[in-house]
Amino acid sequence: MMAESTSFEPSPLGGNGDAEYHQPRPRKPTRIDLLKPQLSEETIVNRLKETSSGLSSGRTTPIPENAPPSVKASSSARRQIRAQQRQRIFPTIEYVDRVSHFDPSSDYRDFRGFFVLFWIGLAIMVITTMLRNLKENGYPLFIRQWELFTEKVWELAICDGAMVASTAVSLGLHKAINQKYFRWSGVGMAIQSLYQALWLLFWVTYPFIRDWSWTAQVFFTLHLLAIFMKMHSYAFYNGHLSETLRRLNDLDNPNNASKEEAYRYPHARTHLHEIPQSPSHEKTEDSEKVKLAQLRDDLAYELASPLGRVSYPENLTVYNYVDYVFCPTLCYELEYPRTASVRYMEVLYKTLAVFGCIFLLTVSTEEFILPVLDESAIRLNQTNSILDFILILSETIGQLLFPFMLAFLLVFLVIFEYILGAFAEITRFADRQFYADWWNSCDWLEFSREWNKPVHHFFRRHVYSASRGHMSRPLATTITFFISALAHELVMGCITRKFRGYGFIAMMLQMPIVMVQRSKWVRGRTLLNNVLFWCSMILGLAMVGWKMFLGNCVRLLLTFVCRCVRYMCLCEATLDVLPRTYFGKEDDTSPCDYSIRCEGRNLPMVDDTPLL
Repeated sequence: MMAESTSFEPSPLGGNGDAEYHQPRPRKPTRIDLLKPQLSEETIVNRLKETSSGLSSGRTTPIPENAPPSVKASSSARRQIRAQQRQRIFPTIEYVDRVSHFDPSSDYRDFRGFFVLFWIGLAIMVITTMLRNLKENGYPLFIRQWELFTEKVWELAICDGAMVASTAVSLGLHKAINQKYFRWSGVGMAIQSLYQALWLLFWVTYPFIRDWSWTAQVFFTLHLLAIFMKMHSYAFYNGHLSETLRRLNDLDNPNNASKEEAYRYPHARTHLHEIPQSPSHEKTEDSEKVKLAQLRDDLAYELASPLGRVSYPENLTVYNYVDYVFCPTLCYELEYPRTASVRYMEVLYKTLAVFGCIFLLTVSTEEFILPVLDESAIRLNQTNSILDFILILSETIGQLLFPFMLAFLLVFLVIFEYILGAFAEITRFADRQFYADWWNSCDWLEFSREWNKPVHHFFRRHVYSASRGHMSRPLATTITFFISALAHELVMGCITRKFRGYGFIAMMLQMPIVMVQRSKWVRGRTLLNNVLFWCSMILGLAMVGWKMFLGNCVRLLLTFVCRCVRYMCLCEATLDVLPRTYFGKEDDTSPCDYSIRCEGRNLPMVDDTPLL
C-alpha cells in the first residue's frame, strides 16, 4: 500500500481540476548549468543507501553481495539515474551553494539585456524630446547644427579621397625598392619619413586654411590620423621584409653574407636585459652550418604570411594595397583571416546604425549640451562675485556629466561597433574584436589597451616595440603616451581652433594616476580602482565641455576682474595693463561712472564667439 501511495499521479481529466497544482507543467530553463545543481558523488551514494535501506518499489531486485562487478555496475548506474529523475509528490526547490549574477566571483557574463535597455532608454529620450518640442515650438526637432554637417561637404569628400589616394606613394616606393633601385635602409626610409612628415603637415593645415566647420575638421583629422598610421605600418613593415629578403638572397653566397642572427623585436613583456645581445665569435664548422640553416629558416619564415598563402614581394600589388586600406586595421600584414562570404543584411544593419547613432548624438547635443553651455556663458558674463563664478562653473560641469558620457558611448559605438564592423563585413575581415571589456578597467593603461585595440596594436608594434630595443620599459611607455598625447591635442585643437595644450596635459596626467593606482596600497583592489576609473572618466568628459569654451571663460574672468578693479576706483592706468581686445571694443569709461553703468547692466560684452 505504501508503494502504491507514493506513485500517485493525478489525472489531468480529474473532476476537481486541481491536477496542475499537484504536478505543474515544467518550464525549460535557458541556462541549465546555472539552474540545475550538479549532484556530487557523496550525495548520490547517500541517496542510494537510503533507497537500498528502504522498501523496494518493485522495479528492481536487490543485488547479492557476491554478484559480478558488471552486474553491480549496471545496477548502480540504474539507481543513479532513478535518484536524479525521481520526483516528489509536491514540487520542491533544490537549493545549492551558488552566487548571484552580479557577484564579483560569478562567471556569468551575458548582460545583453542591459544593452537593449540602453537603446530603449535612448528611444524614450528622443520621443519625449520630440513631444516637448512639438508642444513648445510646433516642430518635433530643431537642429541648429545642420549647417555644420552640410557646410563644404563636397569639398570634404574630395579632399578625403585625395588624402587616402596620396598614400599610394608608399606602394610605388616599395616597387622601386623591389627593383633594386635603392635599399630601404638608408635612402628608402629617408624618403618615406620625409614624405610622411610633409604629407601630415599639409593635410593637417589644409582644413584650417579653408576654414572648415569643426565637425568636418574633426572627422577629417581622425580619418587622417588613421590613414597616416596605415601608411606608416605598410611602408615600414614592407621595408623590414625587403631587408629580410636581401639577407636571405645574400646567404646564397655565404662567404660574403652577414651571418648575424635575425633581430627579434622585443614584445611587451620583454625586459631590457632579456634582449638578445651580439652572439659569441667562438664557432666551430658544424655549429656554423647549423646556425646558417637556422638563419635561412628564420628569414624565409618571416617573408611568409601568417596563413602561409602569400610571401613577400608577391604582396606589392594595387589590389593588396587597396584591400589593406579598406580593412579595419592599422597594422599591415601580408594576409588576414577572412570570413566565407559577405552578409549584406549585416552591412545594411550596421550602416543604418551609424546614421541612427549620429542622429541620437545630434539630438542629445542639441537638447542637453548646447543649452547648458549657452546659459552658462550668459550667467558667467553677468556675475559679480568670484564665488558665483566658481559655482556656475561647477554647476555647468555637473549638468554636463551625463550628456557627455552619453556622447562618448555613442561615439564609441558608432566607430568601433558599426563603422569598423561594416568595413569588416565588406572586406570579409574575420577578426572583429576591435575592443575588449574596457568598462571593467582598473587603470588608464588597461583602458588604453582595451577600448581601442587597433590603435593599441599600432603603438605596441611600431612605437613601443621599436623603442624597447634601445631603452627601458618605463621610458618606452612614456614616449608612447607622449605621441598619443600629441594626437589628442591635435583633435582638441580642431574642435576649439586653438592649441592650448589641454588635451596633451590631460593625456600625460594619466601616467602619475596609473602610478598611484598600481602602488602597493591600491593595487589589487579591483572594485575601488574601477570606481576611481569611472569617476575620472565621467568627470574628465564633462571637463571637455568646459574646456571647449575655456577661452570665453578666461575673457569673462578678466571682464569680472576689471569690474572689481573699477568698482574699487583704481586709477585708469591700472586698467591699461589688461588688453582691450578682451572687451570687444575700446572702453573709455572712467572709474567714477562705473557704478551708474553697473546699475543699468550696460557693461562691455565679450565677443560673440560661438561655443561650438
